[in-house]
Amino acid sequence: MRYRLLAAAAAFSLVLAGCGSASEPGTSAETGTTTLTVWFMRDSLSDAIVKRFADDFRRSHPRIALNVQIQEWDGIGQKVTSALASKDAPDVIEVGNTQVAEYAASGGVRDLTGKVADLGGSDWLPGLAEPGKIDGRQYGIPWYAANRVVIYNKDLFAKAGVTAPPKTRDEWIDVTAKLNKGGVQGIYLPGQNWYTLAGFVWDEGGDLAVKEGDRWKGVLDTPQALAGMAFYRRLQALGKGPKDSDEARPPQADVFGKGDVAQIVSAPGGAVAIEKANPGLKGKLGFFPIPGKTADTPGAVFTGGSDLIVPEASAHPDEAYEVVKALAGEKFQLDMAKEMSYVPNRTSYAGVLSGDEATAAMAAGAAAGHATPTSPNWAAVEARNVIKEYMTKVLTGGDAATEAKAASEVITTILNTTS
Repeated sequence: MRYRLLAAAAAFSLVLAGCGSASEPGTSAETGTTTLTVWFMRDSLSDAIVKRFADDFRRSHPRIALNVQIQEWDGIGQKVTSALASKDAPDVIEVGNTQVAEYAASGGVRDLTGKVADLGGSDWLPGLAEPGKIDGRQYGIPWYAANRVVIYNKDLFAKAGVTAPPKTRDEWIDVTAKLNKGGVQGIYLPGQNWYTLAGFVWDEGGDLAVKEGDRWKGVLDTPQALAGMAFYRRLQALGKGPKDSDEARPPQADVFGKGDVAQIVSAPGGAVAIEKANPGLKGKLGFFPIPGKTADTPGAVFTGGSDLIVPEASAHPDEAYEVVKALAGEKFQLDMAKEMSYVPNRTSYAGVLSGDEATAAMAAGAAAGHATPTSPNWAAVEARNVIKEYMTKVLTGGDAATEAKAASEVITTILNTTS
């Protein structure tokens, strides 16, 4: 899962360093140059930053040429699965961080556990590192992250006498209640924004599902998860968000753009859509991390983003690792963070975003990031809208414990279904 914070330019294919007739796939007999195929996803990076990376990589690795190909998100799951099962796979692939478990289950992804220390893995963002690690083995290498923050209307905060963003969840409730008056919605929070709910559940020490031995178990019915749902219900009531739809129906940026909503929970890139809906709000938007239970730590968030994988079928795994190492390394990470407003893969790099309120808020939240359960079947849980339907039932009057138990049973069944 990833957020498209900035739109990159049109698709391109970039081939660097020449190659002649090959004595083996990807290698020039005349020059000894190995050509690697690298798949990046549409809108992940700008043309400019890819060119800078490719030029720098060519200087430091003169015998490796890069064939960078841009892939479309539509249908990418089947395309990657087919590539992993083929004998002619790309050498490096960008994948959504929550997709790693599904791809690793196919057996076609190279185990990079032995490279974690070399890549500075002890400093990786948890929300990116966790989904790339399956049964104790690291298949996905964290690349970049994005997560939700609170976007707020500075004018409405000022009119309500709110001089500073809240630091704790209790303060957040108090501030939102103060804002929720006189025709103003304190917050627009649709009833099915389950990624936001997940953060509250994690804050309480709960989870969506856990693995017990060889089996998965849905755990929305634990006291901790129920406490997270209780907080969501309190916050959601301080606005007019629909209880039976998510942030895309209607687009919450359009709702916020009307000027009578004080806050929404969104990736920072949502500000672009808000200003498009209402240019009069340009310069009037503020950002802060989702508050935590205490002031010293922001609230837990779902960390979306991308990981890098090396297919088992790569004919040049050592050279492919050099590409991964460069993409995950400090020079490229800092350049990418500045160019694309992404959160870099290491917590120690977060300072590069400190000059921008939106991305600084996102980076602060990313330190408390989490990922969805690392089951290859998790996508099926999302497709069935199990958590969304559970939330709507609770928000429309259903007993939380009863509905959570029923939803947990469905999640358990889905995650333990074998094809």
